[in-house]
Amino acid sequence: MDKLNAMAIFVRVIERGSFSAVAREMQTTQPTISKVLRALETELGGKLIARSTRHLSLTDEGQRYYSHCREILAAVDAAEHSFQTGKETIAGPLRIGSSVSFGRLHIASRLHGFLQQYPDVHIDLQLYDHLQDLVSEGLDVTLRIGELPDSGLIARQIGTTHRVTVASPAYIARHCAPHTPQDLTQHNCLLFNLLSSQNQWIYEKDAKRHAVRITGNAQSNNSEAVREMVLTGLGIALSPLWLFADDLKAGRVVALLQDYTPQSLPIHAVSAPNRRQSARVKAFVDYLADALANAPELQPIR
Repeated sequence: MDKLNAMAIFVRVIERGSFSAVAREMQTTQPTISKVLRALETELGGKLIARSTRHLSLTDEGQRYYSHCREILAAVDAAEHSFQTGKETIAGPLRIGSSVSFGRLHIASRLHGFLQQYPDVHIDLQLYDHLQDLVSEGLDVTLRIGELPDSGLIARQIGTTHRVTVASPAYIARHCAPHTPQDLTQHNCLLFNLLSSQNQWIYEKDAKRHAVRITGNAQSNNSEAVREMVLTGLGIALSPLWLFADDLKAGRVVALLQDYTPQSLPIHAVSAPNRRQSARVKAFVDYLADALANAPELQPIR
């Protein structure tokens, strides 16, 4: 038995909480993963995992062994990196996480160019409109928009999301357009509810901060759903400029409160602290940072 490989499989099963998830990640079968762990338990002479129909949990011995395995695997990885520094090729699997809208519009559309430069990389792009856990979901890097909590994650800002206040012409025809942020309290405002600020919209004018608490009859955890609500005339949204760039050009929406600058949001590439950034992760983050720096839809309205 390849003990180091078995330890790595054991650690991933605990991190993912699923035999089948690790099997998919390693492009093998669930019975193969189970067989490896049974062989490891047999060699150790005891149970590592208490299996049930609903979830996996570690035995006391398994918890101690898991901690040691993580230390050993990290040491092996560090030793290999020390040996290979400057020699590591940009190749192999790269698992990337992102929100659905940003991933579809700004990552998926740029993978062709990245893979032309690095054809030996194999990308698995995972899109979810929730805060992705890098370890349990097996991500090498994830893209997050907004201020990051002090979580100990390794983060690099690679861009900025400028925002714009928008409504459809039909909505404005039925209601007076707001002239100040405070006027928004009289409007139906549509929430993207995954941001920490949620129902507080923040603007700046002449170095003065304007914060307003808004209300509305609809919200969503998906920014493209908010866009559809705006296009149908349901209300006003404070949204990423990149989401409405084409709609603004086509006149499907109008920009409001242009004398006030909405609070922008940083775009970070985030990795887990216990995972060394491979050459392929660094190459991808560098590539995306350069691409976003030159993306017209990520520039502020002039």
